[in-house]
Amino acid sequence: MIAQQLLNGLFLGAVYALFAVGYTLVFGVLDILNLAHAAIFTAAAFAAFSLASMGVPIPLALLAAAVMAGIMGILLDRVAFAPLRARNAGTLVPLISSIGVAIVIGAVLRGIYGVDERHFAIGGAAAAPVIHLGTVRFTTVELLIFLSAIALMLVLGWILRATALGRSIRAVAEDRVAAALLGVDLERTIGATFFIASSLGGAAGVLTGLEYNSATIDMGGPIELKGLAVIILGGMGSVTGAVAGGFILGAVETLAIAFGLSAWRDAILFGVMFLLLVARPTGLFGKRTLRAA
Repeated sequence: MIAQQLLNGLFLGAVYALFAVGYTLVFGVLDILNLAHAAIFTAAAFAAFSLASMGVPIPLALLAAAVMAGIMGILLDRVAFAPLRARNAGTLVPLISSIGVAIVIGAVLRGIYGVDERHFAIGGAAAAPVIHLGTVRFTTVELLIFLSAIALMLVLGWILRATALGRSIRAVAEDRVAAALLGVDLERTIGATFFIASSLGGAAGVLTGLEYNSATIDMGGPIELKGLAVIILGGMGSVTGAVAGGFILGAVETLAIAFGLSAWRDAILFGVMFLLLVARPTGLFGKRTLRAA
């Protein structure tokens, strides 16, 4: 049973990590929390549902929803952050602005889809073929979700370390003034950061919808809190920390279920986070790992 729950924790942690990486990218570059991230996560799940309902294959629906989420991220920056950034509004006002955008996105989704739960035609992980590997079992949909999340995070790592865009993102994250003096286009780089972060968050939303065969208006709420816990646990601004924190929280949550503590799992999750932060207040990977990525 423990081996099975640890495997389940890997699958769950991969989605948590993918969602949290989007949070931490924006924080690493702008030092602000984008609380509309969960709303984009939800919007992407519904977009994939709509495309799948029209007969679009799931992989293409995932890709299209992720791109749509990225475009939403760029628009979010232009509407909610860029005007405030131009006025040096600090960090609190953009945070409130992102909450306002999240409420607007939620209202639009509610107007289009209503409040009823929507289900993907493929039936989700529960209806997928089962793969047995020794004493553990998992479905092909769970394997697809895990591999997709890992692949997206690996692509992100490559972008940050081996491309001109990645170097620009790291330069802006380190020092915006110095980056501008060195010729980095700040607004273009910030826009690209929002596109990447929101695309990853949108992909996490689609993968979550596929896992549970469900898209609901409030599906972003629980993962928003856990995403915040992940980036705090891993270290604010640390991509590596977000990935590690996601897998740790996924493992803790599934082990709590394995030991019959399902009703207590959120309390256990945040209790573990509290204890780890007492031991290491800056998180597992410090505060500025992204700047050295």
